[in-house]
Formats: sequence, structure tokens, C-alpha cells
Amino acid sequence: MAAHELLRAVAEQDAYANLVWPRILSAHGLAGRDAAFGTELAYGTLRWRGRHDAILAACIDRGIETVQPALLDALRLGAHQLHEMRVGAHAAVDQTVELVRARMSPGAAGFANAVLRRVARQGSAEEWLVELVRSGTVPHVADDPVGHLAVRTSHPAWIVRALHDALAASEPDRTWYDTDRALLADNEAGRVTLVARGVARSDLLAALAERGIDAVPGRWSRLAVRVSAVNPSALPEVATGAAGVQDEGSQVVGLVLADAELEGRDERWLDLCAGPGGKAALLAGQVAERGGSLTAVELHAHRAELVRNSLRPVRGRHEVLAADAVTADIGDGYDRVLLDAPCTGLGALRRRPEARWRRAPEDVAPLAALQRSLLRRALEVVRPGGLVLYATCSPHVAETEAIVADVGRWGGTVLPFARVAGVSMPEGSAAGPHLRLWPHRHDTDGMFAALIRRD
Repeated sequence: MAAHELLRAVAEQDAYANLVWPRILSAHGLAGRDAAFGTELAYGTLRWRGRHDAILAACIDRGIETVQPALLDALRLGAHQLHEMRVGAHAAVDQTVELVRARMSPGAAGFANAVLRRVARQGSAEEWLVELVRSGTVPHVADDPVGHLAVRTSHPAWIVRALHDALAASEPDRTWYDTDRALLADNEAGRVTLVARGVARSDLLAALAERGIDAVPGRWSRLAVRVSAVNPSALPEVATGAAGVQDEGSQVVGLVLADAELEGRDERWLDLCAGPGGKAALLAGQVAERGGSLTAVELHAHRAELVRNSLRPVRGRHEVLAADAVTADIGDGYDRVLLDAPCTGLGALRRRPEARWRRAPEDVAPLAALQRSLLRRALEVVRPGGLVLYATCSPHVAETEAIVADVGRWGGTVLPFARVAGVSMPEGSAAGPHLRLWPHRHDTDGMFAALIRRD
């Protein structure tokens, strides 16, 4: 029931799964193993929806597009239990049928029973894929790798193509192999990663160990702690703001800007698109150690308030401006500027399971236009010799290399990451002068970053 509620909220209300799911768990009184099972079922069904639909379509004679949306979501839940979870076929079918009977009608329950039994008879998802290729429903990988991987890895075809193009920019000889691995990594939930803000990482690790919590230092960020089997909101360090939940790739992006060698004054830092505040809090802690200040700008008032909440526990001097970073007077002469630009978010699909079905190719062009405007603005407000870090959590070429290719005309120079002092770059992360992090290579969100000096 709970997992079905989440799928309906995502479909009917455009809800974000990570925001709605905790409330649904609480309403159903689910915790511990029951909550973990429900999370795997709900989030996994959202991730694998494309493949589930291809298999279900082969089992529905009247056409999958004729099935009532709520019933189709229930069938997806059943298919996910059959193909991705340790649930016996009989139990998976019966549980789904009972869900449909309780929430819909006896007739719909009979239909669900017939469809899911057909799904179960064919066997595993891999056996189904072989059959779909044999029947011509899904193209063979040699004939149409994009179309094949779209079904096999459950991604829209345009995202498959975008990831392939981004990987081809740095390693053309391994592109399709890496594309397959990158897409499959989107279907695995990433481990929870903490960032040590108001506490030394060693002290945070010691405190977690004393409570019997499995925690290890992050691989790339000197502030990162990776934890297992824990609800981070229940940790006192998170409650007080001494630590936060932040993907290690995001931490690396912030630290690249903070640790890069800078000539001259180093007192005023700017986060140009600060919401919801994770990177702003990291930067605020770093600049406070140097006696400087941080200004954080966020367009939307409610997100600006989230930034204020993130900064509140951080010592030092910082201010939050609810303003349009492109047109408003936000000051100038900054020494370091972070532009974590609004983007399609294709690098964070493992944490946002519904996002792959919401985004469309036509979203890219207007976002790219905004990214260019913001980057030009960043180069206007940073002082000569100052640094701008342009970053996105998208690998799409139109949101990454294509944006920073114009900085020379705007008075900037892209610096090679080899020159960044104090940052140990992850293996396989360099793509020319740029930084690229990948879920399948680095177990982080897919991040792109370019370090730029104003001439």
C-alpha cells in the first residue's frame, strides 16, 4: 500500500519521492526492515519502470496504454517484486492482487492476476529481454545500442544518448561499455554520505563508532564520512548542524574551489545559486577558517530560507540574498565564486528515481541559456585574478563543455585541474581541463566542474 501511494503521488502530484516517502512511511507506521523493504520496492519500481513497462506490454493484449494509471502502477510493483526482489512468484502475484482488490475492484484484481502470472511464467528479466529481442519488440544491441540499452537499463533513449556522448568526449574506445555501466549505476541506491562541518572528521568517525554505526572515511573528500544502515536525521551531529548529508561528489566540487591556489586577497566568497544550501554550508566553514565571509544568492524565497537554515549552525560571517543572480545587485569584487548551475540533474538519477521520466530533451536548451547567463555574471562579479568554479550535476555535453567553451570571450581562462593544490583528484575523473565524476567509477553523483580564472 505505501509503495503504491508513493507512485501515485509522483504521477498525480509531481511529488518528489525523497520528500513524500518519509511522510508515507510515518503514516503507515513502517520502520526497520518493513521500511527498508518498502523503500526498495517503491524506489526500485520508479527506477525500473521502463523495463517493467516493456515486459508488461508484452502481456497485455489490449495495449498497455489502455490500462488505468493506478492499476498500471500496481502491475509495475508486482513486476518489480518478481524481477528485482527476493520475493517468491506466488507471494509477489498474490500481494499485488490483494492490493488491487483493496484499492480498486475485484475485476481489476482478476486482470492483475492474469497479467502477472504471464510475467512470472516467462522467468527472469534477463529471460524476458532475450524474448523481447527475439520477437523484435526490443532491438538487438548490435543494431540499435541506444534503443536496446533504453529498455535493458530502464532509461529514456535521449538520456542513453546523452550519457554516451559525454563519455565519448573523454574515452571514445570504451564508450558503449561505460555507457552500460553508467546507466546501471543509476539503478543502484548510493550510500549515505556525511560531510563534517562543525566537527573534525576524525571526531565524527569516533563518535559514530562509539554508537556501533558502520562508518568509513570518504574516498575523495577530506570531509566525507560514508555510513551504512543508519537514518542520518536521527544522528545528533546532523540535528545540530555539525554534520550534514551531502554526496561526496558535491563535497569535492566545493573543496576544489576552496583549495585552489589563489593569488592575492582571499576574503570574500560567493555562492551564486545556493539553494538548498549544502555547498554553501561547506564553503562557509572553509572561508570562516580564513577569517573571510560568504554571500549566498538564491532566486526563490523558500529555497533561500533553506540556505539560511543550512548556514545557521556554521560559525563565521555569511549572508543570504533572495535575488535573481543575473540581474540583481549582488556586489562584486569577490575572490572565489561557486556557480552550481541549475541543470537537468542527469548525474543524480540514482538519488532521484522519478527524475528520468520527468525530464525531456527540450529541457536542455533553456537550461543551457540560463547557465551561460549565470556564468557570464559570475565572471563579472569576481575580481581580476579571482576564481570561478562552474559545476553541474549533469554530464550532458550541452550543459558542460559547451558552456565553458565560451569563457575566453567573457574574460576568463579555464585552468587545468592538475594545478589545484590540496585536492587529490579521483582516478578517471579528468576530462581534459575539466573534472568529471561518475556513479559507476567513483560512487558519487555524476558531477562536472571547470575551474576558471578571470583574466
